[in-house]
Amino acid sequence: MEKILIRVIDFTEYPGVRYKHQGNNDSGEDFYYEVIKPAFEKALNQEKILSVDLDGTAGYASSFLDESFGNLVYDFPFEEIKTHLEIKSFEEPDWIDVIFKETLKDWKRKKDENQPRKPER
Repeated sequence: MEKILIRVIDFTEYPGVRYKHQGNNDSGEDFYYEVIKPAFEKALNQEKILSVDLDGTAGYASSFLDESFGNLVYDFPFEEIKTHLEIKSFEEPDWIDVIFKETLKDWKRKKDENQPRKPER
């Protein structure tokens, strides 16, 4: 299957916190809605894989990645995510397992339990 490649470094060198309201335009929430979600929709529509390259940034807070990828579960079928998402990183390969084995599964559980996507402030 062909791929659509996006690189986090093209969004920001300094990935920030989870939510935009926490005072940063480089949040995981921003990255999801501005980059990941539209790119994933395009990948699905074109029957391609969305390949996300994590390398080249100054590093990640787990909350940035959690928000960036976990939201997919609320907007797309879980099986589609598993077959149309690829995450690459030579610099921090442990994040790949965290995202696929923990983040996506935790968000799926929350969705299945009818928990809101975002907690009330």
